[in-house]
Amino acid sequence: MHSRAFWLTGLPGSGKSTLALAAKEAFPEIVLLQMDDMRKLVTPNPTYSDEERELLYMAMVWAAKVLTREGKDVIIDATGHLRRWRDKAREFIPKFHEIYVRCPIETCIEREKGRQDGLAPVDIYKKAMSGWPVPGINVSYEEPERPELVIDCTAGLEDSAAVLVVYIRKVIGR
Repeated sequence: MHSRAFWLTGLPGSGKSTLALAAKEAFPEIVLLQMDDMRKLVTPNPTYSDEERELLYMAMVWAAKVLTREGKDVIIDATGHLRRWRDKAREFIPKFHEIYVRCPIETCIEREKGRQDGLAPVDIYKKAMSGWPVPGINVSYEEPERPELVIDCTAGLEDSAAVLVVYIRKVIGR
């Protein structure tokens, strides 16, 4: 019995974590896999190198695959800036849903200015100007080609969260 995996992908600051937490609140039984949590556990002093990102994204895909195989629905909250990682999840997880959290880079940068220290690193767009690798600035972000759902987060995160909850409710049948 395979359950579903919902990968929320989008630029840093697009609202992925806010939407994922809203969905988790609406569906407490769903397992939430957040890249920022995994990164802190696996690479407490991250370098954000290509090799490190490859390792972390493959670990995220593997964890989601195992959980869905065991009957748990999963939300993956991760930028996943390279399409191949999301494609790998689609290949390994029979009931995979790619959800593109679309947001203009200018809005993402504004949101990041107000980010509190927590899961994700603060000031990432500011750090990008000094060479820190940030998707959408100095690292490519490959938009999904055929996502199951596109959420436009310029309308506001509360409305966007409602769209996600309705979609998940429809997919899981409750």
